[in-house]
Amino acid sequence: MKITLRIWRQKNASAPGGFDEFPMDHISEDMSFLEVLDQVNEKLITDGKEPVAFDHDCREGICGTCSMMIDGTAHGPDKGVTACQTHMRTFADNSIITVEPWRAKAFPLIKDLVVDRSAFDRIIQAGGFVSVNTGGTPDANAIPISKVDADAAMDAAACIGCGACVAACKNGSPMLFVSAKVGQLARLPQGKTERYARVLNMVEAMEKEGFGSCTNTNSCEAVCPKEISASFIGALNREYFIATLKGKPVESAAGGG
Repeated sequence: MKITLRIWRQKNASAPGGFDEFPMDHISEDMSFLEVLDQVNEKLITDGKEPVAFDHDCREGICGTCSMMIDGTAHGPDKGVTACQTHMRTFADNSIITVEPWRAKAFPLIKDLVVDRSAFDRIIQAGGFVSVNTGGTPDANAIPISKVDADAAMDAAACIGCGACVAACKNGSPMLFVSAKVGQLARLPQGKTERYARVLNMVEAMEKEGFGSCTNTNSCEAVCPKEISASFIGALNREYFIATLKGKPVESAAGGG
């Protein structure tokens, strides 16, 4: 198949940017989208030109680093996949495919398709921790956990922090990400000791990073590669409301809770 990639090129955040077009032929429909970008870069390097900068690591839908907008949709048109799991059979022959970086104030651009998502790291550091000293590893059945809570915690833990929720939200809100990280620990016994301080800390960190507010359009759920439910956002709001009523002091992550 033949395609044309329109890729956003920008040297750094302060430099002007624009789209460059790369006609590609002899593309196999079984190739992943990142493999096509690899071929683009091989041609650029052969021609002595600067390759396109893009993040990638596991290429198995686990790490979440292959974050990019493909034809206006986070990770591409397929549901429940990352960019590295998007295959060229998704697109029609002779397609013109537009590739852009995440565009959010809290994710400053570094170069081309690469943005700085360290804001997510700081949100996790603010409260995504468990400081309970449990001693040695307990037996698997020593702490009874209901299947409902275990399943919900596992669903939340599936979040890979790719930032698609932020990229899709018109306000650049990370509420799906934050609610998943809060929900992951709030449903388990080990996380209940700090549950209210945790949600206060993480929401405060989210606001400090300059993210926007949630308007409940569920655009985040629609593009999440792990298909995390927006119902976690409702659970986060309840956790936050209860935490403010209890008047728990906002503890620092450095203090360990």
